[in-house]
Amino acid sequence: MAQERTGVATLKDSPLTLIGEEVKVGDQAPDFTVNKNLVETASLKDFAGKIKLISVVPSLDTGVCDAQTRRFNQEAASLGENVVILTISNDLPMAQARWCGAAGADKVVTLSDYKDTSFGVGYGVLIKELRLLMRSIFVLDENDKVTYVEYLSEMTDHPDYEKAVAAVKALV
Repeated sequence: MAQERTGVATLKDSPLTLIGEEVKVGDQAPDFTVNKNLVETASLKDFAGKIKLISVVPSLDTGVCDAQTRRFNQEAASLGENVVILTISNDLPMAQARWCGAAGADKVVTLSDYKDTSFGVGYGVLIKELRLLMRSIFVLDENDKVTYVEYLSEMTDHPDYEKAVAAVKALV
């Protein structure tokens, strides 16, 4: 049974329970299996040798998640070929593809944790009450060592975009 963490996250002042252990700077990033579409999966090893910015959002169809993903899609152009930006949510892959098409988001890789929630549990961001992922940012170096983490305590807040991008640029 995965650890449950209380008192660390809210949705508009309502407490949430996060499932999984918190990942910390210096940790080796946990592997995960997520869906690229309904049939194909991806794991951490599919991005081996790349610097990874993992942007975790509850749902692309909400305002803050939309803004967060658009912002990192813009930032991707200046980060270079050795950087991949992964946006992970529990949205169905078809909804992610539809959102990307409508938003013109062509630089972020959207991945869905809807099926197994292995990312959510592995990174300590699965919300027990909603079966969504808590907004957070992780930066991993080429060897999958965690170099930056931001767990947001309020689901509707924006992450610190500048710090996340600076953490990636420090590795380039």
